[in-house]
Amino acid sequence: MTATLTAPETRPETPAEVLAAARAEKQVAQAAECRLLELAAEWAAMHSTASIDDAATHWAAGFGDTGIAVAGPGAPLVAEFCVAEFAAAVGLPTDVGSAYIGEAVELRHRLAGLWGRVRRGEIPAWRARRIARQTMALSADAAAYVDRHITHVAHKIGPVTTDRLIDEAIARHDPEVAERKRQEAAERRHFVIDNRRVSFDGTSRCWGELDLRDALDLEDAVAAGAQRLKEAGCEESLDVRRSMALGDLARNQTSKAGQQLVLYVHLAEQELTGEGAGIARLENTATIITIDQIREWTGNPDLAVVVKPVIDLADHDRVDAYEVPDRIAERVRLRDGHCVFPWCTRPARTCDCDHVVPWDDDGVTCPCNVAPLCRRHHRLKTHGGWRYTQLEPGTFLWTSPHQHRYLVDHEGTLDVTRHPAHRRRA
Repeated sequence: MTATLTAPETRPETPAEVLAAARAEKQVAQAAECRLLELAAEWAAMHSTASIDDAATHWAAGFGDTGIAVAGPGAPLVAEFCVAEFAAAVGLPTDVGSAYIGEAVELRHRLAGLWGRVRRGEIPAWRARRIARQTMALSADAAAYVDRHITHVAHKIGPVTTDRLIDEAIARHDPEVAERKRQEAAERRHFVIDNRRVSFDGTSRCWGELDLRDALDLEDAVAAGAQRLKEAGCEESLDVRRSMALGDLARNQTSKAGQQLVLYVHLAEQELTGEGAGIARLENTATIITIDQIREWTGNPDLAVVVKPVIDLADHDRVDAYEVPDRIAERVRLRDGHCVFPWCTRPARTCDCDHVVPWDDDGVTCPCNVAPLCRRHHRLKTHGGWRYTQLEPGTFLWTSPHQHRYLVDHEGTLDVTRHPAHRRRA
């Protein structure tokens, strides 16, 4: 499915005309977003628990389609397998699509006043969705309180005011929830090292929320480490020395003699001969890094580097058994990198190895008939009416229960569904 851009009838020639055209296009975009939210609510209504075959659900308990809660208490359950179909159709991963449908259901069934303003185009969909996300954990009374007090100002208030109203609703109508939130406040502490988005130069972002005492102790340790680096002759800036000090803290733990670094580095043949651009791809983070960065890491005496044999993905290995041996599973994971369901990005190393063509007694297990599917999408393929074929190594064509088609390869997902008007009649 490819969007078509239509050129404006007249090109704006003055700054005022550009601004006027931009405002008009913004209104069109907001109307489209509101309409999409309405369609998500309609889709959920068409796939409530009443749409599920009770008998099939009974015998396939845990595997077949079943009703799931996507919104707050009192909202209708939605058939689990319908979520992936809608998500794929609008270009979203299944989890994100589930959240989107949940926000639509929350608005339609528990925030009626706000939903009415969305449908009339008085509130941007993104504002209403943000409020819906926050009310899902509330009781019906608390959600109704928020709806009454926020609907008339939802188009202009910011996150702080919204949060304040929701906290007040909890205090008034959900005292048990308020107490639980107080007790769980400490659970908000976290520390994240984002290795999914690593820069070309080999750096990674990290952030967190700590207990105050822990934060003060960490600050003292990092500051002291940065100072020691300076005294040892390091000429980097204070910020850089602080980041280096944090790494030193991690490597100098008494419980670890050294850190084992497992790198899955993909190199072109030209890089091995010195004729390439000096870059490689790090599978761990799906990013490009420099050869010099790899040399720096592997040259660190604090790191125990294990070099594993090179795997030629062009080799065609096969066995007659159903079980996928490690050598084939490794080739498949390296080839595809992630779950091959449309729009899914879960790393292949956490996925099941699925036989694209179901295995039988006379079948074979080989990379040309095996693909990584995360557990959720493995269930959808097996029980949810989705089917796919491998067109060539690492390229898959999926067909949804409603005959939408998606081409998936190592670069991502392409919606190749033909518009209904262009389909040949049967």
